[in-house]
Amino acid sequence: MSVTLWKNCTLAPTAQPDELITQACLVVEKDQIQWLGPLDQLPAQYQDPDHTHDLHGRFVTPGLVDCHTHLVYGSHRAREFALRLAGATYTEIAQQGGGIISTVNATRTLSEDTLYDQASRRLSALMREGVTAIEIKSGYGLDLNNEAKTLRVARRLAKHYPITIRTTFLGAHALPPEYAGRADAYIDYVYTTMMPQLAAEGLIDAVDVFCEHIAFNLAQSEQIFKTAQSLGLPVKMHAEQLSNMGGSVLASQYHALSTDHLEYLDEAGIIAMKAAGTVAVLLPGAFYFLRETQLPPIDLLRHHQVPMAISTDSNPGTSPCTSLLLTMNMASTLFRLSVPEVLAGVTQHAARALGHPDVTGQLAVGHKADFVAWDIDDLAELVYWLGLERCALVVRHGVISIDNRRPA
Repeated sequence: MSVTLWKNCTLAPTAQPDELITQACLVVEKDQIQWLGPLDQLPAQYQDPDHTHDLHGRFVTPGLVDCHTHLVYGSHRAREFALRLAGATYTEIAQQGGGIISTVNATRTLSEDTLYDQASRRLSALMREGVTAIEIKSGYGLDLNNEAKTLRVARRLAKHYPITIRTTFLGAHALPPEYAGRADAYIDYVYTTMMPQLAAEGLIDAVDVFCEHIAFNLAQSEQIFKTAQSLGLPVKMHAEQLSNMGGSVLASQYHALSTDHLEYLDEAGIIAMKAAGTVAVLLPGAFYFLRETQLPPIDLLRHHQVPMAISTDSNPGTSPCTSLLLTMNMASTLFRLSVPEVLAGVTQHAARALGHPDVTGQLAVGHKADFVAWDIDDLAELVYWLGLERCALVVRHGVISIDNRRPA
């Protein structure tokens, strides 16, 4: 079996600045790491590998994980952005038929091929910055055929691009126009028809729900969770973004992989999340884009040692962002996260929120060889730079997937 040696790098196996290995190397066999450490300690059996790559002193971290995106959708919502700049609120736009529903209408009209082509551009942008694993939610179809269409696009992306993709069913994202005023009837349709059929087709890896006063209440959300539990699917929740409805406590009762947004999260929710092992996914892109002022309770999350992940929340309405590196800077400047917290948030903690057994957000023997080589002198540069390309090389499952290296 072919053995590849990646040598001459500064290795950050956990993406933490205080755990660096200088003059390091990695040994990869097939798609797994077989050894890593200082080059001068390389075991004899790996001294004559089949292939050798010189990384010329670059920093190497685990591949980045974007654990909350809505990447498959039709059109854009630039006009709504202009309305918000003119003073309209997110809630007002939603109540007038805008917001999520405008994207639903656009998505329903487009073919699977067109959605695939549009999503491919967004996915490629994230991959070029070192993302090797990502979650893609549905939620812009809101009926069986169109939810299936968007989920098939996500599966198709996973087949044709060298990136790990987890699909999350978010049928309970908004109330479709044909169910106006009949939220309970729509939720009944979601859990009795959509979820069983989509799960049977193998299109769902997890289930999410938007629990908020402009979306679905606790009772409706719990019915979704009960059905997911019966289907053997893990759950997530959009919670406490615009108000505190207690969604995080409910999600924790079902051992949710994550609860996401969390600007209005209280200590009771944090304690419940800690007990359940639920990750807090922070989405500074949406906070920035909506010009929110209510910060997530970062100090309380730290105090109770709840793991904090960071994600782009890439979507057309509230975070049209295809740069996880930019999101990392937002997390530090807007939420006051430290560099180690940000780096853990897009590796180890994001991997935990993703819920894929092969995605750990760390480099270790026996783990998949998913890593990034960076043109930097300090890990803090990954959080510091705004727009300057630093990603030199992306390796997924032991194979180069992105090569941005420039000639010396």
